[in-house]
Amino acid sequence: MAKESMKARERKRQRMVDHYADKRAELKAAGDWDALQKLPKNSSKVRLHNRCQLTGRPRGYMRQFGISRVKFRKMALEGLIPGVKKASW
Repeated sequence: MAKESMKARERKRQRMVDHYADKRAELKAAGDWDALQKLPKNSSKVRLHNRCQLTGRPRGYMRQFGISRVKFRKMALEGLIPGVKKASW
């Protein structure tokens, strides 16, 4: 599991991106690059990193489910994810 501080930092970035999204879009459309530079760095969507919602694991993230591959496998084998089952042929 990721440290709580890392998960909190990522949540803070997400809040900041949501807060400044409209303002960033307006400045980009107007071509006001100087004003855009003065906004906080963490307000940029590029600085976000996908993390598992359950554990905070940054690698092996499955975008379709929002969790890491490790948790996905465990939950799928336990039958907790509807419509997912282990393949066998």
